[in-house]
Amino acid sequence: MKYPRRMKTYCPRCKTHTEFTVSQYRKGRDRKLAEGNRRYARKQEGYGGQRAPRQRRTAKTTRKQNVMLRCTVCSYQTSRLGVRLRRLEITA
Repeated sequence: MKYPRRMKTYCPRCKTHTEFTVSQYRKGRDRKLAEGNRRYARKQEGYGGQRAPRQRRTAKTTRKQNVMLRCTVCSYQTSRLGVRLRRLEITA
């Protein structure tokens, strides 16, 4: 699916319609000392193997792609609901 690089939509901080720059959401780096990672490491150590069954087959062929919008006036950032598609292409 093609998405425009710039689009006009409502900015709740400016309280008016402004131009937003569009980018694809990218996951940040994991924190090694987050509680979930510590809990997972604790359950993994010792005998007993993998704590949850590994997923072998995947049913879906597409993923929900999230789109990040940043206001050009006040730099307010928001995200659009994920659309299920194979590839997101941001066009000029």
